[in-house]
Amino acid sequence: MPGLSSQERDVLATLDDRHDAMLARVETWAAINSGSRNLDGLAAMARELSAAFGAIGDAALRDPSPADAVDAAGVPQPLAHGRNLHVTRHGDAMTRVLLTGHMDTVFAADHPFQTGRWLDDRTLNAPGAADMKGGIAVMLAALEAFEASPFARHLGWEVVINSDEEVSSLGSAALLAEAAKRCEVGLTYEPALPDGTLAGARKGSGNFSAVIRGRAAHAGREPEKGRNAIVAAADLAMRLAVLARDGLSVNPAKIDGGGPNNIVPDLAVLRFNVRPATLADQRLAEEAMAAAIHGVKSLHEVAVELHGSFARPPKPLDENQLRLFELVRDAGRDLGLPVGWRDTGGVCDGNNLAAQGLPVVDTLGVRGGAIHSADEFMLADSLVERAKLSALVLMRLAQGRLPS
Repeated sequence: MPGLSSQERDVLATLDDRHDAMLARVETWAAINSGSRNLDGLAAMARELSAAFGAIGDAALRDPSPADAVDAAGVPQPLAHGRNLHVTRHGDAMTRVLLTGHMDTVFAADHPFQTGRWLDDRTLNAPGAADMKGGIAVMLAALEAFEASPFARHLGWEVVINSDEEVSSLGSAALLAEAAKRCEVGLTYEPALPDGTLAGARKGSGNFSAVIRGRAAHAGREPEKGRNAIVAAADLAMRLAVLARDGLSVNPAKIDGGGPNNIVPDLAVLRFNVRPATLADQRLAEEAMAAAIHGVKSLHEVAVELHGSFARPPKPLDENQLRLFELVRDAGRDLGLPVGWRDTGGVCDGNNLAAQGLPVVDTLGVRGGAIHSADEFMLADSLVERAKLSALVLMRLAQGRLPS
């Protein structure tokens, strides 16, 4: 490790014997079902994390902000989200870093994937092992090592571990934005790829529901008096689909509505996802969506009400982002870890932090793969490896090594 100072080397050595403790945390946490809609499981997970992080900082559970979603009848219904963990340790440091993770998984309480098993002596297959209970274990171990180091007094930090990242962070977005405004750097613990590659640029993402209201009529006796909401929804889906191009993906995903074959349907709800690569692409998408809706309203004589938003803004790999990526790359080099990155269409809370102006590296968690499936796995030998990478990044930030 030729690029490490003696002080850095001493701090990193404290992580050498942490593998078993980190792994035990992951296995314990993975055994707790914390699907995004399982409020009891999320509460149990929040208690575990509050106790663990409370040993090194001031931990509090924060209530989610109100959020809603349109049901199949086109009526907004409140969404229930779990509480979010917020941990702070500022001291007198002028520079602050925001570390984020999520306690929720995509596996509901009734999902068949509930327990872990070892695929071989280094590969753990367990719900949330990679995404991201392993990442939270990496974050915590790195902070524990950093807080015991001589660098700690030079860097303040905040942690947000939310309960709804897998469902777009609608209840925690305000907390993320609030914390980001107090910080200069963002570190997020989504899993790296199995070979350690990080996510670079990320597209944004918006989930939308278009509620289309037409007019019912007898399909045989007087169909001309009806205004078919299903046909209008299908037309809107086609108009949206053709907007896809380089820098913009559009996915019409579902149409709710309709009824008996002898009634012209008067209600449909079209659900769709839009992913822009840049803010300019997002603005063009918003204009094109408005034009498509206007065209459908005029042609089919229906009412259309659009719900939803771009909850995840695009995260381009611009100069602001590159300066932090380069610091992480150099830290990896000094640890003997090659660090590369590639663009992705996936989204995470790193999008939200970047939208607040922070440079963010958002795949600092364990190496793993097959996330969001029953084949999800974590490479256990990456626990200490990735904790050392984050601890070194924190030490370098405390030394003012991030280029301005």
